Amino acid sequence: MTADFSELNDFLIDQPKALSKGPLAIILIEDDIAVAATLKHHLKAGFRHILALSPEPLILSEEDKARVTNLRCQTRRPAAHVDAINAVIRAVPEGTWLYYCFNGEFLYFPFSESRSVGEMLTFHVEERRSAMLSYVIDLYAPDLNRCPNAVDFEHTMFDRTGYYALARIGRDNHPVERQLDFFGGLRWRFEEHLSADKRRIDRISLFRATKGLEILPDHRFNIQEYNTYSCPWHHNLTAAIASFRVAKALTTNPGSRDAIGSFVWRNSVPFEWRAQQLMDFGLMEPGQWF
Repeated sequence: MTADFSELNDFLIDQPKALSKGPLAIILIEDDIAVAATLKHHLKAGFRHILALSPEPLILSEEDKARVTNLRCQTRRPAAHVDAINAVIRAVPEGTWLYYCFNGEFLYFPFSESRSVGEMLTFHVEERRSAMLSYVIDLYAPDLNRCPNAVDFEHTMFDRTGYYALARIGRDNHPVERQLDFFGGLRWRFEEHLSADKRRIDRISLFRATKGLEILPDHRFNIQEYNTYSCPWHHNLTAAIASFRVAKALTTNPGSRDAIGSFVWRNSVPFEWRAQQLMDFGLMEPGQWF
């Protein structure tokens, strides 16, 4: 282990200055695919600091080291995000905005090309919101022979239709207010290769740390208001995470890789790597943000 590659929990105990103010991004590195691109994208989005969690050390430029801290974490374990994110929640000042994703995932929010994530979250706080719903939009390569891991930045595709929502049923067997389960993308088209608990595309990726808050294995939180898509009065902002993660898994896992010849279908379109395209297809909501 290198001298500057600390364990996540050891780093958090020391309460370093990097944690003193958000927005902070937590990126869980599961493999070596698209790591540099993921870090670059989120630095450009305006996160004040990034915690890059990985089993092995990353090679970072001196420029990146100013805003990226690489920490040792066993991110390949099932539900590895739970312990890692909950540890960060407990370590940062209450009210700190946090974000999390995995390598090969890229955050977009309305007008994100011209506005920073900090500006957007300041507005979201004024809307009396402490969390933001995001939709994980599957990206994939059109030619799996040329890109067997399904990652292609030059000819990226995604599904323009096929997204839907179902009422989220609570413990009392009634729909939960302002909560829905969202589906679509590769998780819907190839659902036979995914367990039922991995088919949803909704994720509360942006949220404020508060006392007692915990993330759960299904990417929801123990405080129900954090799981809502909007306040009771009007629509709020939502975001999107453009993600190669499911495509990578489907082309890697033994149970699915030989059964899938292509991800392309009649509703595949080129991904333009811009927020406006996702808004045009209704895959995120600007709310009152303009």
